[in-house]
Amino acid sequence: MELQEIDVYIDKDGRVRLEVRGFRGGQCLEATAELEKSLGGCVESREMTPEASEASRDELEADDQRNEQQGQG
Repeated sequence: MELQEIDVYIDKDGRVRLEVRGFRGGQCLEATAELEKSLGGCVESREMTPEASEASRDELEADDQRNEQQGQG
């Protein structure tokens, strides 16, 4: 299993920045949702990493299941 990390940086002016590593696909958004909400829920900008465009294992398995179901129809 790949290491998953969320680093939280708070600037002198109170701005919060999250850096996320080790998540695939939309997992990073799910992992940070509650943290973002507890910090006020106002996201000014978001930069997705190359990892975000890679499909997660769960997404790949779901695609496989859909393909199998469509083939049986």
